[in-house]
Amino acid sequence: MKREIHNLIAKEEFSSMRAGELDIVVSELLSNLIKHAGGGEILYRLSDEGVNNKAFEIYCIDSGPGNNNIAKMMKDGMSSSNTLGHGLGAIERLSSFFQIYSMANWGTVAYAKILMNEPAKKSPPPKNNIHLDALQVCMPGEEICGDGYYMKKTGDETQLFLGDGLGHGPNAHEAVMAATEAFKECTETEPTDILRFMHQKVKKTRGLVGSIASYHHIKKEWKTCGIGNITTRFYEGLTAKRVMSHNGIIGMNIPAIMNTQVISDTNYQCVVMYSDGIRNQWDLNQYPTILKYASPIMAAAIFKDQARRSDDMTLLIGKVN
Repeated sequence: MKREIHNLIAKEEFSSMRAGELDIVVSELLSNLIKHAGGGEILYRLSDEGVNNKAFEIYCIDSGPGNNNIAKMMKDGMSSSNTLGHGLGAIERLSSFFQIYSMANWGTVAYAKILMNEPAKKSPPPKNNIHLDALQVCMPGEEICGDGYYMKKTGDETQLFLGDGLGHGPNAHEAVMAATEAFKECTETEPTDILRFMHQKVKKTRGLVGSIASYHHIKKEWKTCGIGNITTRFYEGLTAKRVMSHNGIIGMNIPAIMNTQVISDTNYQCVVMYSDGIRNQWDLNQYPTILKYASPIMAAAIFKDQARRSDDMTLLIGKVN
């Protein structure tokens, strides 16, 4: 795995110093996974991060003994396996962003993000802006994902789309990519109208299910509509509002009448959208203090417990700054 990641990074324009730091982060994460949990699951990807920049992201997920005092373990010199205890501190120092969440008798999820080029000055995110994080994994055995997502800004609104092509593999991927292109092209603002536009554009594919969530930055409200088994939840603290989708298949048969649901924005609200590769029987109350953590940690915790692993799996978490 370390060699795979090293070879992936070697093809990009990471400096030798940054690539070396990334190697250390990966080595320490994998070492901790083996020493403390006896193994687990590694997810990683390379993505674009603005203009002329890339980001390497890695998740470590395990069901090991866990630890209720991660803050203490983050301090250099603390170790539970008779080592020097510099691992977590080194990961934090060398990463652009790093968080770890753990519970005794549950396990641990860790997330690190390493930018190819660190900004000269880290400025706070703009207010009233949506930050979107995604965790997406193909069905085991597949090399291409039948789920797809996209976020775009249109006037005073930010629109999110999550779709799941019927089945899995290349044909499902073709369907969701056609829907994504239609979403990019569409100039409508009502989620129902976007879905109707998408329906016409993907009729030559096998079809998909999908949902739209649109945030109006002036009115400070969300509008949503979905067709099929994409689930959308809005969390206000630990209280969830679940949005019901319409029956149908985009590209094959959709309802003649569809309703947009409107949800007012509140402080610290987040939207969670996920495909049916993630089970529904979960609640953030299962994860004490999880709301203090970044979206990738929340997504990893849900994925750890609720991933079916018999289909493509996608979780989107959007937060308004």
